[in-house]
Amino acid sequence: MSGGQPETKIGRKGLAVAALLLTASALALLRPAPAFSQETELRGEVSESAILADQQRKARRAQGSQGQTPPAAAVQDTASTTYQPSSPGAVPDDDQTAGATDSIFDQPQATDDPLAVTKAPAKPRRPSTAKQRAQDAKAGAKTADKKKAKKKTGEATDSTTTAATVGTGNRTDATATGDEDGSNRRAVTIDSVDKQKLDPGQERTASIEGLKVKPEEDPFAAPGIKVGTFLFRPTLEQGFTATSNADSSSTGKSAVLSETALRFTATSDWRENSALITGYGQFRNTVSGQKINDAQGRIEGQLNVDLDNELRAIAKLGYEAAPESASSPDAIAGVTQQPLRQTVDGSVGLEKSVGKMRYALTGAVSHDFYGDAELSDGTTVSQKDRDSTLYTATLRTGYEISPALTPFTEVEAGRRLYDLRVDTDGFERSSTRLGARAGLELDMGEKLSGEFSVGWLREAIDDNRLPAVAGPSIDADLKWSPERGTTIGLTGKTRVETTTTANESGDILYSGRLTGERQIRANLTANSALGLDWRDYTGSDGHDLILSAEAGLTWWLNRYAGVTTRVRTEKLTSNLPGRDYTTNSVYLGLKVQR
Repeated sequence: MSGGQPETKIGRKGLAVAALLLTASALALLRPAPAFSQETELRGEVSESAILADQQRKARRAQGSQGQTPPAAAVQDTASTTYQPSSPGAVPDDDQTAGATDSIFDQPQATDDPLAVTKAPAKPRRPSTAKQRAQDAKAGAKTADKKKAKKKTGEATDSTTTAATVGTGNRTDATATGDEDGSNRRAVTIDSVDKQKLDPGQERTASIEGLKVKPEEDPFAAPGIKVGTFLFRPTLEQGFTATSNADSSSTGKSAVLSETALRFTATSDWRENSALITGYGQFRNTVSGQKINDAQGRIEGQLNVDLDNELRAIAKLGYEAAPESASSPDAIAGVTQQPLRQTVDGSVGLEKSVGKMRYALTGAVSHDFYGDAELSDGTTVSQKDRDSTLYTATLRTGYEISPALTPFTEVEAGRRLYDLRVDTDGFERSSTRLGARAGLELDMGEKLSGEFSVGWLREAIDDNRLPAVAGPSIDADLKWSPERGTTIGLTGKTRVETTTTANESGDILYSGRLTGERQIRANLTANSALGLDWRDYTGSDGHDLILSAEAGLTWWLNRYAGVTTRVRTEKLTSNLPGRDYTTNSVYLGLKVQR
């Protein structure tokens, strides 16, 4: 029992102290603290009648002190004078003394209340609206003066406009001053986001009528016809040719010929692989003069297939039919019509790229067969002993120095087989073909592209009595565009021409063409060509030189029709008798395309 009494006494004393503290706190809360409320500007509710009475009392006191009406300038100064509260409890400005004016706005008098927070005067209240406007006006005037000083010397400024700007633009100047200080920036409104400029990619698409259509690069090009997955572009040309030598022979005569030419291209529209088909047909018939009635044409297709592992396959197939030229070494004299020569050829090639190395292997087959020649007496001469087939295999190896330059070497091996092992004169005409070339492949885009090569070509005949046909080999296929709308082409080819003439092996024909095309206007195109052929006969010193030149114009009336014309001259000079001739011709026709 004695051990619990001290704890009870201590507990009771603690309760008494706690009750005393609570009582003192309640009394302190019940008594108002005017100093604290004045400092925090918490005045409580003030009625409108009390405010009105206070303003009237101030007005009467001001009139009594002045005794008369001040001038206009004084009124203006008074209007901008800072508000002077005189009621008890109001906080005086720094340059005024606080005094009791029996106003409800006067600062409460100091008391001896021990519970007051502090007896020091409250902090000065912030300037009134009128005073703030006056300060803003001064700041605006200073800003205007700075802007005037930056203007050019001698520029007059209207004083009335300046005064109006200073007087009525206080709010704008204050805003500008606040913006310069960075402390009074106007908050962005919510709807201002809608006024922001949209991203150009999100702008509404304009109407089709308002769009500027980009001009076509070639507005007179054939639009083509869609046929399945191919785009078919046909061209039909009809005209008349006036020539001085109808059949381009040493005995040819002048004539007026009707010429009809049909050309077409068909290009595939596939995703990966591609195909191209080209063809032409030309028909000539005499209108007046020497009798000519012949036709020739060719069709060729090419297929490109991309295989795996940088492997590409190229396949070609073609057919050509044309009458034997009267200037050919094998032309038959005294015939009404030269025999028809037909050729079927095809090839398959594989191209492989390994790093910068380029490999290509091509196998080709070409079969020539001839029709019978019709003599002037009505009899025919068979040409079957001229039918033959040529098989060749070509291996090319190249190294890509750069994407534009790829030098290469090429070897060729082949075999020519005649349908008749022994011809009518008792000669074995079959032969073995070997060739080697070195060249350069160019790929500079539209500026310059193609390839050229030089080497040696030899074709040995099985019959030992006949010498081999051999000589340098020159091949080229280049396109150069010095400027837009101008294309210059250079082609060269070396070909072995066989013969069935007794005791002769044949010849090598070198052919070269330099062509030019210029688009003078969108609907006017000029073209020209220069040709040089050299035929070297094997086993003799005979040779032929053929020079040709051509120039033409095509004027397109619209996208589908145009007028074309050309002039041409050709001359053959030979050291063999009976082969020289000269041909001049003029052509005028209408071309239609789709």
